[in-house]
Amino acid sequence: MSATSKVVSGKGHLEPTADLGREAVEEISSQLRRLLADVFTLYLKTKSFHWHMTGRHFRDYHLLLDEQAEQIFAMTDNIAERARKLGSRTLRSIGEISREQRLRDNDRDSLSAEEMLSQLRADNRELTRFLRLAHEVCERHNDVASASLIEVWIDETERRTWFLAEVVGSN
Repeated sequence: MSATSKVVSGKGHLEPTADLGREAVEEISSQLRRLLADVFTLYLKTKSFHWHMTGRHFRDYHLLLDEQAEQIFAMTDNIAERARKLGSRTLRSIGEISREQRLRDNDRDSLSAEEMLSQLRADNRELTRFLRLAHEVCERHNDVASASLIEVWIDETERRTWFLAEVVGSN
């Protein structure tokens, strides 16, 4: 454990690291938990659509969604670890993901390739909006490390949105 964090007796929670303060850590960590829930939701939806893709462009779409799912999943550990570095907790269960997520699941049995790609485009666009909101919170509390990570995720998410928009033929 670093010199800037220590376990609070009896609770197992860490005190805030560096000089952000408890209020900042709570607000930023809350944003990170919600982002993590949304990222898990988007990951599972992207993988599901990857598994259920059919049609003329199956191979191209299947590979695109697999690539995007890998990138999305890679975000999860960084988001969770950032919350822990701040001295907070992160998601602990599927139930907590479902309570925190803002992106919607899709349980429909049959979707066309265009419907799948359009939904993922919209979800990535919405995730960009959530990332920007979290970035504003980080900036307000001068958490440059979290803000920096979020900037990379915004760029990655905008790229996924762009690719999906090009495939479905609209922006």
